[in-house]
Order: sequence, then structure tokens, then C-alpha cells
Amino acid sequence: MPVVAITGQGGLHRFHKQNFQFIDVVNAFKPLTKWNASITTPSIIPEAVRKAFKTAEMERPGVTHLELPEDVAKLEANNAVPFPRIKVRRPSADSKAIDNAIEMIKEAKNPLILAGNGCVRTRVSKQLNAFVEERGIPIVHTQMGKGAISDKSEYSLFTTGIHAKDYYVCGFDKADLVITLGYNIVEFSPIHWNKNKEKKILHIDFLPSEVDEYYNPNLEVVGDVSNTLWVLRERLKDEPKKNPEYFFRLRKTILDDHHEKENDNGFPLKPQRIIHDIRKALNDDDIVVSDVGMHKIWTARMYKTYEPNTCLIDNGLCSMGISLPGAIAAKLVHPDKNVVVVCGDGGFMMNSQELETALRLGLSFVIVIFNDSKYGMVEWKQQIHHEKTYGIEFTNPDFVKYAESFGAKGYRIKNAKEFSEILKKSLNEKIISIIDVPVDYNENFELMKKLGQEICPV
Repeated sequence: MPVVAITGQGGLHRFHKQNFQFIDVVNAFKPLTKWNASITTPSIIPEAVRKAFKTAEMERPGVTHLELPEDVAKLEANNAVPFPRIKVRRPSADSKAIDNAIEMIKEAKNPLILAGNGCVRTRVSKQLNAFVEERGIPIVHTQMGKGAISDKSEYSLFTTGIHAKDYYVCGFDKADLVITLGYNIVEFSPIHWNKNKEKKILHIDFLPSEVDEYYNPNLEVVGDVSNTLWVLRERLKDEPKKNPEYFFRLRKTILDDHHEKENDNGFPLKPQRIIHDIRKALNDDDIVVSDVGMHKIWTARMYKTYEPNTCLIDNGLCSMGISLPGAIAAKLVHPDKNVVVVCGDGGFMMNSQELETALRLGLSFVIVIFNDSKYGMVEWKQQIHHEKTYGIEFTNPDFVKYAESFGAKGYRIKNAKEFSEILKKSLNEKIISIIDVPVDYNENFELMKKLGQEICPV
């Protein structure tokens, strides 16, 4: 994400020695930023500020940081005129690389697209949708690429879920060419879809590929992805459309799985039921912000996404506690849209104090807490690897009273049918609402049992 951080610092006269509340912030931030610097004289401020913003926004976006020592901050920045912002056009891909990409696509009988975060970050969606429909090439989304094309499309094979023999792996097994678009291996490691290192890969992105044992593309088309897709469309428009019959069967298999327990009335609620009811309550362009935990896997696998940037999942650094501050940002940017937080009880409590910030800003959104009084994903992993658990249980506050103590509304779900009604009611209220939903995470283990069998369509 493009971020410019500005921090204070002790005066320059303190830089040479250990001092009270003084650390070398610039060096401490080096591994976390694309670029960062200390402002040691006012004359460099216009250059440094413009560089900070330009670097943060360049592909791939990230964080830049400027440090301002307190004695420098007191000085006058005489004749310091801000640099103008100049729009920089991204370069187009090399023509020879385009030629080779066209030949690879023509030769492939079962090509498959893997769409990453670069496809939703840079407004590639329009050209991507047209390319997929015209060429008949199915597409799998990374968790941070959800919504690159609508899940209503018959070519969508939805989103990567757990790192096991999940349904999406069937698609990669069948593919004789994997076209990665705006894909960063940080989002979804290639070891999960190219375990035998045999896949033919066409890398299309703004940057060259990262070097990885399981990701060694046969061809790299480096340049503006949207422009590359437009050129490929123009050059391939007279070619016959692919016939992805197997992938259509795979999509039906995935949908059948999604429908299996989405109306289950059991209590505590099945995660499938919670995700289904959230999707049903929201408009196509409303926004879901997922925290990190087992609910993230269920959201990634089952929440149908119809537009870019409407299902936000942190699968880069993958830090718990992202959802509440993420929802604040989403609502500030899109005050006209419904925003729903999907979080576990552990992740929610890591930043729950930000309820005060949200209410002070006058925001309204709904927080759905998957409550099991455990770190559910840690329990799941421990059981898989060690067949026992340790240190995963904790005690929660009364979430209804906790919400009310901030001036928000709180609800506790007592049966499965009640959730949908309370969610719809909360979406219409002009305040923050917390819905405490007891969840049956035995479904995590049931999912693993199912995916351990032969799940791919014939």
C-alpha cells in the first residue's frame, strides 16, 4: 500500500550519543520501507516530500518515511516551494516479448490465469474482463486479487484458499500454461501450485519476476499490464476462443461445495453460513474487510466478489488486527457504501480500542466477530502438525457491553436464523454495530478431511 509516514525525532545535537527516548529510526525502518530519510536542513524539504510520495506510489507501492528532528522543525523553510506532481505514464511492454506471449497463448490448450493484487490495484479490471471473455481463459484469484473479474463470470474459479489440495489446485494441475497477471509471490507462494517445477509460466507484470525455486517464468512481459492486455486482445481477436470444458466442470464442483452448508441452521454457526449471510446482505459494490485468522480462509474461499477492491484481505505481511483500522479507512474513502468487518475474537481485541476513533469520526459500519475464545487458525495448525494444542485459549469480554461502553451497539447471536436479521438491521443503523457470532470451527477439520480425498472433477 502507498503510505508516506512522517515522524518526529530528537534534535540533531543528540544524534551522536545514547539519549532519552532516542533511537536511530531511519536505520530501524530500512527493512520496512522503500525509502526513508531524515530532514537535516529545511532546503531539502520540497525534494524529499516529492520523492517520498513518488516512491510510495511507484510499482510496487509501499511505505516511505521522513524523519523531522525537533530543532530542524523550528527553522524557517525559506523559498521552499512544493514540487509539482507530474503524472508518469508506465512504459509499454517490449514488442518481441508480446510476439512470444501471443505464440505461447496460441499453443496452449488449457491456459489458466492467476490474477494477483496488481490487477485490482491498478485498474486493470476492464481490460482483464474483456481478455478473459474474448479468449475463454479461466482465472483464479489470489486472496489480494479478489474481484479482478466478477465471480459471476463463468470463467471465474474463485480464490485461493488453504495451502493444501484445495479445488483451485485442480485447475493448476490441468493447466498447460499459467499466465500470471500483477502477481507477487508474497501473496501466494508458487510452491502451492507449481510443486513439481514443471509448469509453463507467462509472467505479465509491471516489474520483472522475483527469483524463486518454484517460479521461473518461461517468458516475462514487463510493462503496463492494462496496455499489455489490450495489445494481446487486438493481436488475438481473429484466433479461435479456447474451450475450457474441464474448468467449467471444476467451477460447478466448487459452487456445489459452497452451497453445501450455507443454509445450515446448526448452532454455533457454521463459518459457511456466516459468510453466505454476509454476502446475501450486501450490494455488489459494498466492502468487506477481513482480518487474519481461520475466518480469512473461509472468506477467501466462499465470499463471492463482484468488483475490484470490495473484499480486502491482508495476505502480504498478514498481520492480525488489520480489519478494524482497515474498515475505518474504507468508510472514510467510501462513505456511501456499506462496510463489514469480518474478524476473529483474537484479531478484534488486538485493535479494538480503535472503536473510539471510528465513533469520534462519526463512521458507521458493522463488525462481525467469529467467536470461539481461541486462536482458531493456530489451533488448526497445531492439530495438523502435532495432534495437540497449547496456549490457544483465552477469555473474551462481554462484546455487547464492550460495544455499549464506547457508545456503539452490540448484539449476541443465539441461533443461526437470527444472524441475517440482525446484520440487515445493523447495516441500516448510522452507528458502529458489533455482532458477536459463536462459530463452529470443527468445520476447519471437516474441510481438511474433504480436501484430503479425490476432489477434482473427472
